[in-house]
Amino acid sequence: MPRDYKKEYANYHSRPEQKKNRAMRNAARRKAMKNGQARKGDGKDVHHVRPIAKGGSNTAGNTRVVSRSKNRSFARNKNAGMK
Repeated sequence: MPRDYKKEYANYHSRPEQKKNRAMRNAARRKAMKNGQARKGDGKDVHHVRPIAKGGSNTAGNTRVVSRSKNRSFARNKNAGMK
């Protein structure tokens, strides 16, 4: 059975808390760009040590710039952080 992407979007991505989380991730990226840690098209992501979805924040101590592949392929441990 094919996936119903419209239904998935309506049930997850368009929920208010997910919009808020996405806005926080975008704000962290803008802050890193302003500080010169990241550039548009550099292939890097802003990694949240404690994820926003688990109560993390956009403070300097909770964010760092890492390569996109590292940020999206790390082994998850019980604290949901990078090993």
